[in-house]
Amino acid sequence: MDILAAARRLEAEGRSIIHMEVGQPGAPAPRPVLEAARAALAGGRLGYTEAAGILPLRRRIARHYHDTYGVDVPENRVMVTTGSSAGFNLAFLAAFDPGDRIVLTAPGYPAYRNIIRALGLVPVEIEVGPETRWSLTPELIEAAAANGPVKGVLVASPANPTGTMMTPEALAELVRYCDEAGIWFLSDEIYHGLVYEGVQATALSTSQNALIINSFSKYYCMTGWRIGWMVLPEALMRPAERIAQSLYISPPELSQIAAAAAFDARVELEAVKAGYAANRALLLERLPAIGFDRLLPVDGAFYIYADVRGICEDSLAFTRAMLTEAGVAATPGADFDPYNGARFLRFSFAGSHSDMAEALDRLTAWRQKRG
Repeated sequence: MDILAAARRLEAEGRSIIHMEVGQPGAPAPRPVLEAARAALAGGRLGYTEAAGILPLRRRIARHYHDTYGVDVPENRVMVTTGSSAGFNLAFLAAFDPGDRIVLTAPGYPAYRNIIRALGLVPVEIEVGPETRWSLTPELIEAAAANGPVKGVLVASPANPTGTMMTPEALAELVRYCDEAGIWFLSDEIYHGLVYEGVQATALSTSQNALIINSFSKYYCMTGWRIGWMVLPEALMRPAERIAQSLYISPPELSQIAAAAAFDARVELEAVKAGYAANRALLLERLPAIGFDRLLPVDGAFYIYADVRGICEDSLAFTRAMLTEAGVAATPGADFDPYNGARFLRFSFAGSHSDMAEALDRLTAWRQKRG
């Protein structure tokens, strides 16, 4: 956010900035979503809904699991949320007690640890690297449990900031371990649909005890609509619903109606994904020639996580210089990793193809000038 704010200030001064720092789609919401929203607005009244969400949307989400993964999910275990952010709040509040320890990866999405701490829980960040393909394993969790009981494990696959995805076999092994150890497994599947290599798998294929958190923000291009969902074990549905009623009353009805139409926009959304794939290919081709030649596997999402050792000692200072001197905004790794973040930075390739090409041209000229 600091980099984004600095980029906005430069733009206000008349500078041209290529934005590769924020993880949101460059495309608008698809046409069926906009048409459904217009129809709802024309109909007049919008009000509160059930705290768990409107039934047509919950049914459509349940059908999505059957159509996409071959997994049957009862609609009464689906809960609509005000974005995935509300989903994490509800999941943590419903499943855990103050002081409970929840295992996360480092690098990982920084809001996880911030929400966990704000709710009186304890984030246990485990450093992951190439030896485990940047993923958690049962052995790593067992080692963390030696320092105190582990009550939860949170995994994102594909992950932010890395874009790296667990194989279905590795994910299933981890989910089974958590089931056998009596540990809640939280699966952040927000980047499902945006996969370029490998096979995406939902944790529900292995266990109905998993807590699934997803959103319409990424694949469905609906960030500003603030609408997401969870699939919860039956025992957690009623507690989560009561908490949601108290905190939010309900997700926005307009966004819920619009989101139900997003599943009918597959052709349009796949065209957007094809644009990301083209951006990914361009960056993977040209970044190494600029000096960014230590890249993590980019299986999915719309991020490239680069190890910048050999280029700089401090990725935060480097990204600030890159912004002011080259007009390209990226995210320093310190946001994602308290241990090794100074060695990394993240590029988002969710923008237009022309912007990606221009950013690469600017970085090439800048690196040549700096020597």
